[in-house]
Amino acid sequence: MNLTQRITSNNDFFYKKKTIPTIKVGEKVKVLNYLELPTNEESNSKTKDKKKKKERLQLYEGVVISRHEKKVTINSTITVRKMFQGGGVEKVFLLNSPWIKDITVSSSAKIKRAKLYYLRKRTGKSARLKQLF
Repeated sequence: MNLTQRITSNNDFFYKKKTIPTIKVGEKVKVLNYLELPTNEESNSKTKDKKKKKERLQLYEGVVISRHEKKVTINSTITVRKMFQGGGVEKVFLLNSPWIKDITVSSSAKIKRAKLYYLRKRTGKSARLKQLF
């Protein structure tokens, strides 16, 4: 039995979300996640005993190009790709992470593959997916 199997068998010690939406490959999702901002140590030199971490919410919107672990487990992840300033940016999100506040599905597309890695090579109109109505 490897380490992840031993950890997932003891669910009492880990953070586990109660509701995780069913996310498929090819769907456009909006992920609302927490970001921890770096603090300026010069301004906090007087108050070193008070170490407050600044957090803010960030919206990340893109297409799910892959999903790891078909069934929802502790270590299920999705890879979300968005186009930003002419280039693509990908981010991997752990579905059971406490840093993720909300995941909403905005639209879904008709796909024929399990992983959409071919979208990495495409830009513009060729990177579009056929939307389901």
